[in-house]
Order: sequence, then structure tokens, then C-alpha cells
Amino acid sequence: MRFTSEKRHEDGVLERGFMLGGIPGIPGIPGILWTPASGSAPAPLILLGHPGGLRPMYPRLAGRARQSAANGFASAAIELPGAGGRPRLPETEQARADLRAALAAGEPLGDSIVDRLVLPLVDLAVPEWQAALDALLDLPDIRGPVGFSGGIIAIGIRLARVEPRIAAAVFFAGSFVPRAMFDEARRITIPLHVLLQWDDEGNDRQLSLDLFDAFGSREKTLQANMGGHGGVPRFAGEEAGRFFSRHLV
Repeated sequence: MRFTSEKRHEDGVLERGFMLGGIPGIPGIPGILWTPASGSAPAPLILLGHPGGLRPMYPRLAGRARQSAANGFASAAIELPGAGGRPRLPETEQARADLRAALAAGEPLGDSIVDRLVLPLVDLAVPEWQAALDALLDLPDIRGPVGFSGGIIAIGIRLARVEPRIAAAVFFAGSFVPRAMFDEARRITIPLHVLLQWDDEGNDRQLSLDLFDAFGSREKTLQANMGGHGGVPRFAGEEAGRFFSRHLV
């Protein structure tokens, strides 16, 4: 991993762009790391999940990261496969077009569309997150335990299942989940805090409730708030911060 940029925010948070390499067949994966103000001890790490595109997602990611830094955590995000300046994934692009067409026509979404859209992305993204975790935990100002926060929720499910360094997770129930991944959800045992927007126009509420029921964790909390996909209230983020303070400090 090599750093490509550096910026100090007015609150003292250090933001560094980086390029992750070392994965066969992948020339480089862009990412951003935020760490608390200088002079702090090595900070526990939160991996910031997102739906893709670091540039369009930057304001939201930076806001989440700086809020986490105020609680003493470092945060990192990487560009998803097929997003930003990375090579497109033709199969995923076609599945996304099929999904949009079905939604526009008011047709029910078949499992095939969701599987073609999500499962290849999960298979590609999770090893990249693990490689990023290897590199980030080698830095002197980063330490475990590690949390995962955000979406795409299917990526979070797989990562929580296969990565023992993930100690707790906050999931956003706002993206499609293949039914095949319910079996993986049953095998998750770490503490979970799940956010659900009750009126999310692009989300199957009952599927989200069924998924929450499937999680195998003994400690799991569902926080449901009224409003659409982009209407997550600020206090929901604050509660997620308190969740990580209980489990990552």
C-alpha cells in the first residue's frame, strides 16, 4: 500500500488517499484512510462499506469517518470492483440494467437478477477488503479490533463470516441480498447493529426483517426509522458510534 495524498482537516483528522496493490491481476485499488488527531494512541479501525464510487460517496464517507474519529476510531474505505475509475464488470452492468428495467415496469424482481447483480461483486470485493485490512493493520497508528459499517450489506455479511478480525458490525439494510446468503447470515456470531429505513423505496422491508431474524448473533439490534433510503437520521449514526464504543475499545 502506498499513500497518494494527505490532508489535515480543521478538527485534526488526517485524511490520506492510498493505492492498494499486491493482488494478482489487479493493478491497484484506490482507498481513503482517516485517522484521529495526531498525538492519539493507535486507533481501532472501522471499515466503511458503501455502494460504490468513492468520489460521489465522498461527502457521506468523510462525514461518517470524522464522526468516528471524534469517538477515537480510524476509518477506511476502498473503491469497489467495477466502480469509479476501475474496469467495468459487464455481467454486473447487465444485471443492473435488468434490475432497473424490472423496477420501471413494476415487475417483481426475480432471484436471478439479484444473484447476478450481487454475488459476483461479493466474491470480488471481500478478498480486496481483506487485503486492505492486512495493509492497514501494519500501520503504526492503526490497531484492532476492527469493525465494519455500512453497505452493501451482502459484502458485510460475507466479510463478517470469513474474517475473524471483524469484531462487530453495523449493517445498513438498504440493498438487495441474495437468498443464498441467508445461510451465511445464520453463521455470523459477532455483535450486530442493523439500521432499517422503514419506507425505503428500493428495499424489500420483509426481506430485511427476515434477514435480521436469520443472523446467528446472540447480540443483535434492529433500529428502524421512518423515512426513505436517504433519510437516515443523524441520531442513528450517533447510536451506531456508541455501539462501536462498546465493542471496539
